[in-house]
Amino acid sequence: MRSVRAKAALGATAVVAVALIVAGTAVLLVLRAYLVDQAQLQAEVAARDIASRIVRELPADRRDLRAGEGRPVQVVDEDGRVLAVSEDLEKISGTGSTSVTPVSPSGGDGDEGGGDGDDDPARGEVAAGKPEFSTGEATVDGDTVAYRFAAVEATLDSGPTVTVYAGAPLSVEEDAVGSVREAMLVGLPVLLLVVGSVTWLVTRRALRPVEAIRGEMAAITASEDLSRRVPEPGTGDEVARLARTTNETLAALEASVERQRRFVADASHELRSPIASLRTQLEVGEAHPELLDVPGAVADTVRLQQLAADLLLLARLDAGERPGRSRVDLGELVREEVARGPRGEGVPVTVDAAEGVEVSGSPGQLARVLGNLLDNARRHARTSVTVTVRREGDHAVLRVADDGEGVPVGERERIFERFVRLDDARSRDEGGAGLGLAIARDVAERHGGSLAVGGEEGAGAVFELRLRGA
Repeated sequence: MRSVRAKAALGATAVVAVALIVAGTAVLLVLRAYLVDQAQLQAEVAARDIASRIVRELPADRRDLRAGEGRPVQVVDEDGRVLAVSEDLEKISGTGSTSVTPVSPSGGDGDEGGGDGDDDPARGEVAAGKPEFSTGEATVDGDTVAYRFAAVEATLDSGPTVTVYAGAPLSVEEDAVGSVREAMLVGLPVLLLVVGSVTWLVTRRALRPVEAIRGEMAAITASEDLSRRVPEPGTGDEVARLARTTNETLAALEASVERQRRFVADASHELRSPIASLRTQLEVGEAHPELLDVPGAVADTVRLQQLAADLLLLARLDAGERPGRSRVDLGELVREEVARGPRGEGVPVTVDAAEGVEVSGSPGQLARVLGNLLDNARRHARTSVTVTVRREGDHAVLRVADDGEGVPVGERERIFERFVRLDDARSRDEGGAGLGLAIARDVAERHGGSLAVGGEEGAGAVFELRLRGA
């Protein structure tokens, strides 16, 4: 039962089965109620007809009722005595009396007779209103059948009130309900088989693209070829959207793996240079101590340490590390970072920071962003660097501007990629590894903010860090 097709077919069959059983039961109940109502109507019509004939024509002590027309009819007085019955009535139940032998007015047995009543017919009236109904059995001419009886009262002019019981057979109701029930019992399994088969086939056809997607994903996993894509059906339904989303996920995964490979290759390349330089200096110093360049070895070591720290921070950011939630005063952070002294070139830095501009985040990571932006600005500035901090609406905005050559419009997004440096002619010692701006943007985005570059080309660059205020 692990197959979706089997579960869908079984579920649909079960739902249809329950629906059909409920509907069939309702139909049988409604049909039975309708036929019983029809039988009651027939019994009431017969009882009123007999009662009318009694009060108009027949005397109360008549021994039988030939007007029954094959239906069981019984006339009972107020004391429960049977005054008359229909012809060929042999047994009866469910009426006022189980006796089928009329009694004489004098109370004798059925052999004592009264007048035929033809010269002195009885007079009276039939009670109006809805009669009482009951169910019983009657044997007429040897046939025992279930009947629905209607009881109609008739009051004679002579004083006594008699009750006329007339029955209508329920055999029609039983036969009709039985026929419908048998038809349902025969048709239900066939219908359920059809529903199950159709559901199985439809589900199989609907899930065929899903199986194709699963097969292609299995092949991609086995081959580790992320350039492959799953087939997209042209149906435009949920399966097509699933295939499209899967391909988008594969594309993002392929790009991520490619970035990771490029990152590893670039990191290896960047690490190779200071390590090789440091090793060379140490080997020369070992062979010729007087030629050991201690400041150069220290510089390579510092550069190697800085590069390792950058790579570690990027790895933590890629792993989804959440920044702290301390309140940081951007103006104070700028002044502290600038007060640490110039890095590289001694370009003066002008600070214009408003008071009380606070954000929520990691002080260390935000200081790293500011330090990277200042390093970049000092390297490219001609004479000065300006740092401003302002509150704009709900955001805190930090801008770092230099008066250098600026960043070409077509390269303003590329400079935030890892290991990207626009000036390929400059030495690596001067230009760094090309991770500073990438780290700055990643940290800004982890803090729910943004980092972008603007300014006019040839008139300097303006880096704008925008964070939500605390």
